[in-house]
Amino acid sequence: MSRRAKKRKNLLIVALSFTAVLLICIGVGIYGEKSPSVPESALSSEYTTEQIITQTTAAVTETKPQPTTVKPTNPTAGKSKLNLGSIPKFKNSPYVEVNGNVPQFSASEKKHRTAYESYSPLDSLGRCGTAFACLCRETMPTEERGAIGSVRPSGWHTVRYDCVDGKYLYNRCHLIGYQLSAENANERNLITGTRYLNVEGMLPFENMVADYIRETSNHVLYKVTPVYSGKNLVASGVQMQAWSVEDKGSGISFNVYCYNSQPGVKINYSNGESALSGGAQGTTAKKSTYKKKPAVKSKVTKVVKPKNSRTVYRTPSGKRYHYSSTCGGKNSYEVSLDEAKKSGLTPCMKCGK
Repeated sequence: MSRRAKKRKNLLIVALSFTAVLLICIGVGIYGEKSPSVPESALSSEYTTEQIITQTTAAVTETKPQPTTVKPTNPTAGKSKLNLGSIPKFKNSPYVEVNGNVPQFSASEKKHRTAYESYSPLDSLGRCGTAFACLCRETMPTEERGAIGSVRPSGWHTVRYDCVDGKYLYNRCHLIGYQLSAENANERNLITGTRYLNVEGMLPFENMVADYIRETSNHVLYKVTPVYSGKNLVASGVQMQAWSVEDKGSGISFNVYCYNSQPGVKINYSNGESALSGGAQGTTAKKSTYKKKPAVKSKVTKVVKPKNSRTVYRTPSGKRYHYSSTCGGKNSYEVSLDEAKKSGLTPCMKCGK
């Protein structure tokens, strides 16, 4: 090749290089930086299409605000997004519908068709977070529920009121009920909930789901989120969502907010303390003065024994009378023989011979 031809070739290469650099500069000037590209490693067969899309989306988010946000892949991550301000004040109704009663599960969550349970770690205040599960016969219990008294959820108090069914204001409420999850003393699944929340609010929905699973053997997506106001230790309520998988929600589909309230009782949600609406305090277990046995004895002391009637001994629930207090046991007390017979008692087979 002649020197002139070589020189012409070199000039052409320089011109093309300059043009390429100029085009790159123009592109940077318009867009601010290079547009994101899929990493070469993503072309490997080890990556799925979903992973490639996720990486590309992340790169775009860094350069330009997006109109929508991507939900976290972990269904238990983060706090509840339910705005308490949008929830009507409690008016003696155990629950209200949320989002038109339509559950808000993501498309990826709706793909679950195998048994799955996930419980959020306790936060810095010891409070439970979201509990999420794909329920089916496999997750349901095969034995009686065990003891859960060892767990003290955030804001827990043992207090009684006569106006409360069962007397005790608070229950250890399962986020995902035992009949659905077979979870016993799981601190990540137990919150301080009123008797009203437990029985009137959550239980009917739990029963509905349990009955559906037993009848169909289908799967049900189930998510329960305790909703707190600020740093309160006691949840204001819980959001319950459920969606049957195989029939795409035709069997089970709900989205409700259940109030953690108790009619007739005012609750301080910051620490769990409470009082009757009229101002009276409840009775704590340690300060309770209620004793059954002394009450029985006080009645006995009023019994006047008939003259010339022999003294015998009976117990509060026994069906026989005894001639010896030792045979009657430590719970026995004196009555007349006539009184024992009038009560339908028969003589003891040991000491009454």
